[in-house]
Amino acid sequence: MLSDEYRYKILKRLEANPEISQRELAGELGISLGRVNYCIQALVEKGLVKANNFRNSKNKKGYAYLLTPRGIEDKAKITLEFLKIKLAEHEALTKEIKDLQEEAVQVQIYQKGRASIIKGPK
Repeated sequence: MLSDEYRYKILKRLEANPEISQRELAGELGISLGRVNYCIQALVEKGLVKANNFRNSKNKKGYAYLLTPRGIEDKAKITLEFLKIKLAEHEALTKEIKDLQEEAVQVQIYQKGRASIIKGPK
């Protein structure tokens, strides 16, 4: 199954570098070559990407992966969805960090108060 995240990441990289090899793409994404191949095939089948052989290439297995108009539209749509998700994650992390900072202050106040009780008055 091709997740939205990998669809977005692959479309983004193919748009930036249509001549990228599947091996390079796998390395950049940190996934297996087989998974990249599966994902690209799924994108081709959905009509989002067109794979063209290099005609003059010495490497006859070389391809240029071009986003179709539908692929460009899909990438724009998924970019907005991905942005909404990441903004929500950012807001949640910001709140969690603020809560942890407040808790850390309370722990420090507690520890200072406890230390002064143990030491006693000067």
